[in-house]
Amino acid sequence: MIKIKLLGGAKKSFPTDNFDIENDSLTVSQLIQLLQKSVPKDLPQLDIKNILIAINGVDSSTLEGLATVLKDRDVVSIIPVVHGGNIKRTWLDIFKTRIELVEIKNDLDDPIKFLEDLRQKHKDLIIQGIRSSYILNLDHAKKVITISLVAQKIGSMLSNKPETDLLMRFACTRQISKAIHKAGIKRRENFILIVIGKNSSLNKLYSELRQIMTPISFTKNKFDFLKKEFRISTKQLQSVISPTLLADLLAEKSAVLFR
Repeated sequence: MIKIKLLGGAKKSFPTDNFDIENDSLTVSQLIQLLQKSVPKDLPQLDIKNILIAINGVDSSTLEGLATVLKDRDVVSIIPVVHGGNIKRTWLDIFKTRIELVEIKNDLDDPIKFLEDLRQKHKDLIIQGIRSSYILNLDHAKKVITISLVAQKIGSMLSNKPETDLLMRFACTRQISKAIHKAGIKRRENFILIVIGKNSSLNKLYSELRQIMTPISFTKNKFDFLKKEFRISTKQLQSVISPTLLADLLAEKSAVLFR
């Protein structure tokens, strides 16, 4: 028996939000066809082009896609995709290490507990949350993460934990409490998750976070904020011959924190 859970607008196509299907050898493709045929005539059709199928909380596209075979006791969630909500994933590859950046919306009641729960659930990943305003752009992120990974390789991290080292380097301080205060996640503020690990594990986490993500935004406001926050003068910027001058200066500040 397969349990079906309807979320969001998908609920409008059926008289109940949850129901069971006896057939437990369907593929995802066959399930979609069955659901289409099962919509009552007096209710809106299911928009199959704009839905996400999650199996036991994992996006089917990260499994075998439409060919994924459903098993007895699987819980299948039908989740409408809100347009404008298909977010391009942001990857970095550094020293053969895969990193993903994900921006999370600012409407979580307790973002710190959220981060702790993620780490507990995904122990095979390194996960750190940084206030969005402390990451200038992708180039800045790559430079600082590279510095942190190098520190890890040569035994020069600022902390015993790589996620804490990352936070301290984005905050440009050796003091953990100061790093948390400055660059740590806060209520009512967007934050960017830096996630390091294997593709399969990153895909599982991505599926879990899709509904609370927002496109990563790198704006001029961040440039002005970071320039002021780290007391970087216009004269200093003019002395750097680089198309990524502020990112370079911020990375330099992170690098000099080596023990």
